[in-house]
Amino acid sequence: MNIFKLSIKNIFNKPLSSTISLALLILGIGIISLLLQLNSLIKNQMNNNLKGIDMVVGAKGSPLQLILSSVYHVDSPTGNISYKEADEISKNKMVGSSIKLLYGDNYKGFRIVGAEKKYIELYGAVFKKGNEWNKPFEVVVGSKVSKELKINLGDEFVSSHGLRENGESHDHKSFKVVGLLEPSNSVIDQLIITSPTSVWNIHGDHDHLDDDEHQHDEKKITAMLIKFKSPMNIIQFPRLINEKTNLQAAVPSYEISRLFKLFGFGIETLSYLAYIIIIVSGFSLFINLFNSMNDRKYEMALIRTLGGSRMLLSKMIIFESLILTISGFLLGLLFSRLGVILVSSLMEESINYDLNSFNILNEEYWLLILSVLIGLVASLIPVIQVYKMNISKILSDE
Repeated sequence: MNIFKLSIKNIFNKPLSSTISLALLILGIGIISLLLQLNSLIKNQMNNNLKGIDMVVGAKGSPLQLILSSVYHVDSPTGNISYKEADEISKNKMVGSSIKLLYGDNYKGFRIVGAEKKYIELYGAVFKKGNEWNKPFEVVVGSKVSKELKINLGDEFVSSHGLRENGESHDHKSFKVVGLLEPSNSVIDQLIITSPTSVWNIHGDHDHLDDDEHQHDEKKITAMLIKFKSPMNIIQFPRLINEKTNLQAAVPSYEISRLFKLFGFGIETLSYLAYIIIIVSGFSLFINLFNSMNDRKYEMALIRTLGGSRMLLSKMIIFESLILTISGFLLGLLFSRLGVILVSSLMEESINYDLNSFNILNEEYWLLILSVLIGLVASLIPVIQVYKMNISKILSDE
C-alpha cells in the first residue's frame, strides 16, 4: 500500500479545506520570506556602497539627504559647497583620503558625476573595455548604464541639466565614451563618471544656471567623501565641521542605521501579522485533518481489518499534513521571489537599483523547520484519535 499516493488522494478529496490551509501558509511564509529577502538585499546594497566612506561633507540641510544623494545617488543634493573650503578640510591631519564629487546633470535618467579618478578605485570597479578619461568631456560608463542604453566605446552624447532626463539639453558640448566598467554590484554601476573639469566647463557658458550654484570665479563641488586615518576621528571631526564651518558633515553608518530603525517598526509589524497568518494556517490544517479523519473512519476501520496497522494510518495522516506544509513553504518561497522581482523592477524604474536575488537565507531554513513543526503539531490530535479508534463500533454503526 503506497502511503504517499493515498495521502495525496485524501488531500484532493477535500479540495476546499486543503486549498484554504495551503493558501494561508503560502501567504504567511511568503510575507516573512519577502521581508527577510528585502531587508537582506537592501542592507547588502547599502553596505556595498558605504565601504571606504566614513563621512560625507556637503551643504547644510538634511544629513540623511546628503548621504542618499552623495553616496547612493537616489536623492537631490542639499546644495553646492566651495571647492576651496572642501580642499582645506581634505588636508586636515585626521583625514586619510578624500574624493570630491560634482553632479547635477544626467543622460537619459542616469547621473553624470564629476569625480576624481580614485572614485572608481573606491568601489573596486574593473574596466571591461577602454580606460579612464585623460581630458575633459571623456566619460567612463557603469555596467548598468552601458547595458540599458547600449553604449559602446567611442559613442558620443549630450547631457541634460538636472537629475531627470526631461531637463534642458547641453547641446553646445558632447561627451565621449572612453571606458566601460564591469558589474561591481555597487552604485557606480548606474553612473556616468567624468572629471570635475568636464562638469564645470559644460556649465560655464550657461546663463540660465543659478549664479549661486555655478559661479566660476570660485569653483563649487556638490560633496566630498572622506575616509579617516583612525576610526576614533569619526567622533570628533564631524562635530567640529558642523559647529565651526558653514558646511555639513554626516556619518553614513549612523544615518543609514537611523533609516533602518524608522523602517524597522513597519517590517516588525508585518512580520507579526505573517506569523499570525501561519498560526491560523496551522489551526486550519488541524481542523482539515480532524474532519477528514472523522469522515474516513469507516475507510480506516476497513484498512485495519485488512491488516493495516495503527502506525500505517498515523503515517498517512502525518504525510498529509507534511505534504501540505512543505508545499506551502516551497510555494511561499516562490511567492516571495516574485515579490522581490516586483519590488526590484519598481526600484529599478524609479532609482536604477536592482535587487534581484534568488539566494536562500539562513532564516528561511528556520521557516522550513517551522513549517514541518506546524505539520507535525496539526496532525498530533488526529493521530491520537487513530490509536483510540474502536474498529468494531465503527463497522457496526455503518
